[in-house]
Amino acid sequence: MMKGVINKMLTHHLDVVQYKLPIADNLIEMNPLVGQSISVSFTGNIFCINCGRKTSKSFNQGYCFPCFRSLAECDQCIMRPELCHFDKGTCRDEAWGMANCMQPHFVYLANSSGLKVGITRHTQIPTRWMDQGASCAMPLFKVASRLTSGLVEVMFKSHISDRTDWRKMLKGDPDGVDLISKGEELAELVDNDIACEQRIKISDFEMVASPKIYTFNYPVKRYPKTIRAHNLDKTPKIQGLLQGIKGQYLIFDNGVLNIRKYGGYEIIVET
Repeated sequence: MMKGVINKMLTHHLDVVQYKLPIADNLIEMNPLVGQSISVSFTGNIFCINCGRKTSKSFNQGYCFPCFRSLAECDQCIMRPELCHFDKGTCRDEAWGMANCMQPHFVYLANSSGLKVGITRHTQIPTRWMDQGASCAMPLFKVASRLTSGLVEVMFKSHISDRTDWRKMLKGDPDGVDLISKGEELAELVDNDIACEQRIKISDFEMVASPKIYTFNYPVKRYPKTIRAHNLDKTPKIQGLLQGIKGQYLIFDNGVLNIRKYGGYEIIVET
């Protein structure tokens, strides 16, 4: 048995993606638990993942309301990077913005529930893709900042989705996609839009030459035929056979649990 506040699972890219669940000051090795019966119980206590304050409700996957309202990492431009306002001098936290937004980013293609476009900071490759449950992914463009990546992503969104269908992702591996040819095709479609966007400097933008394709295999013994999502707020104790892990989801024989959704929750894990 182990009890404590949890955060999203840590991943390591090996032949099979390795998962560790942070709980209090410990890390639970999750891969060995696949195939075992385990229970996850919510104690009713929630603590902010930033300040540690006890809160009755979690916002934005783990923050108390004051932190949600004040932190730069909870601003709307995190979800919509094309709205980044750092250059206007209105960032909630200039130091945080310099360390996280004014850094090289990549516009990428990934295949999770189907082909999608996305962006990620250079330090989050390949973590970002494992968190999404992608079967494969490839960086397409390297840009100088989060704003630039968001502007390019918006151009792509008129041709390709920017979302993962989590239910489809949890039912198995998607159909194969030739990322190289799709990348070349999409790059041609947005080439003129990029050239006409005055906020994008040519010196801050480049297509990745000979991009590396990352592939991911997840510790899943059996995928569910139908998807039922567990809710710890409504059902504080979940018990079942752990059949696999993909993205940030634990796949039980009686439903799936999105661990990332419950950042800051105090839980008890028992095998």
